[in-house]
Amino acid sequence: MTEETYRPAVVPVSTYRFQVQPAFTFDDAAAQAEHLHRLGVSHAYLSPVLAPAKGSTHGYDVVDHSRLNEEAGGRAGFDRLVAALRAVGLAAVADVVPNHMAVPTPAHENAQLWSVLKEGPRSPYARWFDVDWSVQDRAILMAVLGQRIGQVLAAGELSLDTRSTPQGEEHVLRYYDHVFPVRPGTEDLPLAELVDRQWYRLAHWRVADEELNYRRFFDVDTLAAIRVEDREVFDASHALLLELVGRGDLQGLRIDHPDGLADPRGYLRWLAEATSNATGDGSAWVVVEKILEGEEQLPADWACAGTTGYDALQRVGGLFLDPAGAEPLTEQYTALTGETGTFQAVVDNAKREVVEHGLYAEVHRLVDLLSGICHDDVDLRDHTRRGLHECVVELLVAFHQYRAYVVPGEQAPPEAVAVVEGAAEHARAHLPEERHDTLQVVVDLALNRAGNPSDARIAEFVVRFQQTCGPVMAKGIEDTSFYRWFRLSSLNEVGGDPTRFGTSPEEFHSFCSALARDWPAAMTTLSTHDTKRSEDVRARLSVLSELTEEWGAALTRWRELATEHRASELDARTELLVWQTLFGTWGDEGPIGAERLLGYLQKATREAKDHTTWTSPDEAYEAAVERFATGVLGDEAVLAAVREFVEATAAQARVAVLGQKFVQLAMPGVPDVYQGTELVDLSLVDPDNRRPVDYADRSRRLAALDDGAAPADLHDEKLLVVSRALRVRREHPELFVGQEAGYSPVPTTTGNALAFGRGSVGAPGAIAVTTRLPVSLERHGGWGEHTLSLPEGGWRDAFTGTVLSGGAVRVADVLAQLPVALLVRES
Repeated sequence: MTEETYRPAVVPVSTYRFQVQPAFTFDDAAAQAEHLHRLGVSHAYLSPVLAPAKGSTHGYDVVDHSRLNEEAGGRAGFDRLVAALRAVGLAAVADVVPNHMAVPTPAHENAQLWSVLKEGPRSPYARWFDVDWSVQDRAILMAVLGQRIGQVLAAGELSLDTRSTPQGEEHVLRYYDHVFPVRPGTEDLPLAELVDRQWYRLAHWRVADEELNYRRFFDVDTLAAIRVEDREVFDASHALLLELVGRGDLQGLRIDHPDGLADPRGYLRWLAEATSNATGDGSAWVVVEKILEGEEQLPADWACAGTTGYDALQRVGGLFLDPAGAEPLTEQYTALTGETGTFQAVVDNAKREVVEHGLYAEVHRLVDLLSGICHDDVDLRDHTRRGLHECVVELLVAFHQYRAYVVPGEQAPPEAVAVVEGAAEHARAHLPEERHDTLQVVVDLALNRAGNPSDARIAEFVVRFQQTCGPVMAKGIEDTSFYRWFRLSSLNEVGGDPTRFGTSPEEFHSFCSALARDWPAAMTTLSTHDTKRSEDVRARLSVLSELTEEWGAALTRWRELATEHRASELDARTELLVWQTLFGTWGDEGPIGAERLLGYLQKATREAKDHTTWTSPDEAYEAAVERFATGVLGDEAVLAAVREFVEATAAQARVAVLGQKFVQLAMPGVPDVYQGTELVDLSLVDPDNRRPVDYADRSRRLAALDDGAAPADLHDEKLLVVSRALRVRREHPELFVGQEAGYSPVPTTTGNALAFGRGSVGAPGAIAVTTRLPVSLERHGGWGEHTLSLPEGGWRDAFTGTVLSGGAVRVADVLAQLPVALLVRES
């Protein structure tokens, strides 16, 4: 990131995420402006605001870039929200979806897509969509039919009809709720011939994975990729957003899935330039939803403030995991499930399934390109299509991050070369020796260093290969492997690595120092709309890493008590997931409700795809899972045993809940608070995390704390920590987001306390202190005479009001009331 390419006009001090949808409109968000102000945030962070498909509860299925979400209140509602925020000194940032649009039902909701379906490659919007018009019938595959086209025609399920438009009546084809345009001049043909003459091909839904000819979002047929690498498409799809940025209605943008774009670097440069032109005073603050794997770094030449924070999420959560728990939990998992394979083996199998089945059409298109390139180059002609296919499959399976960053016509950067060649080394071990030369050809073409430089197909392959790596990673790991391996489910998180068990203080300090140096205005997060579990579910589960023997004993007891609910079809791995989920989500009112648990388990088991799937549900298996879950929830003896364990671990869970939230709020970056998580939130994966938030309760609790009431429970304690930390950030932004917002480790005499300073490295203005691994702390006799070294001067704890002096201070005095402390230098 360089100042020449990116200089944000405004950097938020903190954000609060709202999931705008029909059930929570712009006006509903506006009603919480005062709460956000009292909480201490600087910006409301809105999910996508452009018009989505009707009824959308998430907004990532945009149908019209020229309108705001009408079901959320439209432009008038959005303007009222902006006014309400401004009235209390706040502003807004919003999610942007540049990679794809919805293929809605009916299709005419997307005017650009409707035009292409009607007029084909002659449509003025044909350049919007990434369609392969070279297929045999030059038609976009619309795989929406419940049976094969011949059967649909024979059953009379397709009919010619008309619909009214502002320009008059137009002919359409109807298939139940689906409506498609009729190519002009074909309306009088016999129905079967008419169907065959359209610019789209109606097909059975199962045909999509094998013959789809438009690029999509991952494997979702109803989200068609758009080509924002075309400047005309970029300008048209961003015009309204740029208008809102220019008016100051939006001061920042979160970019969804940049790895799906043909040229993420080029897109971000265009966006920085366009937002700078719109404001006349620097670019908008931009963060990107980029998942960094392992030690991967965000490309330094991206014109943005950094990532949306999954890298921070992993490091923060790891602080509250005991690495010593990894081996005992592994042994328990193996003993219970009988599975002895490594997580990497699970990943390799899942990715291979995705490549060979769910993403077959994408792989087929890559092989088509390679086959054509090799056929037309005499030096490469003897590399067969079959060999190319095998090599592409193995290379995609071996790829260990979402993509490399190679730009056609440019020399591949060293980082990209290392990634691709590293994947090739792994792939080579799974290929016979006679394929090794072919693999090298694929690698050289992917790195833009082979073939005829003027061959446009090579440039296309370079881009498409990178665009395919991401879906393989996401579908193979996040959406399959994470549902197949549950040593400790809190580690199965977006951007996470279940084999990476814990973060040492030294590793955390190193990470934060680099973040403060390289990406000081990146977003940090603990919960998002995409996380598999909320921050507080993960925090509670992290306690198990310190209590492996107690957890093993509890599992044995619970399983014995639940014997009568266990059908023969139920696998031990899914049962273990039930127990971890029941423990992790146990709330003040007791266990999670049956509807929520069954919805989650259906999603988890179908995503795993080894006993049941979304497309081919196994009724007997799913009935066994439901019987077990409902049986457990209705069994008082089982619930009493679980309740006993929850209560026995409550003190340790409190440390993790408060500690990880506080660390996120105090560390380098711009912290986001996901809707409702200012209190303890025990949510699971979407859509569970989009349930209504009780803001009245949160407002009453905050008012009581502000009036001097002591926290009544863990909810109040978390609210106290969140609100006071956010207010300190707002009152002293220079300590957290300014040029002098440095990061410096503060020495302690115990690894059970983590401390760091914010502000000038030589003279910090705030010190964050948190407890970690409370079980080992207790086993070692508590804080005793352990100390931390405060810089000279007076310090006041923003949470308790306790005043301390600089020098060696007993940790027990700093953390006498709460397991966390935010010490602010007294002026």
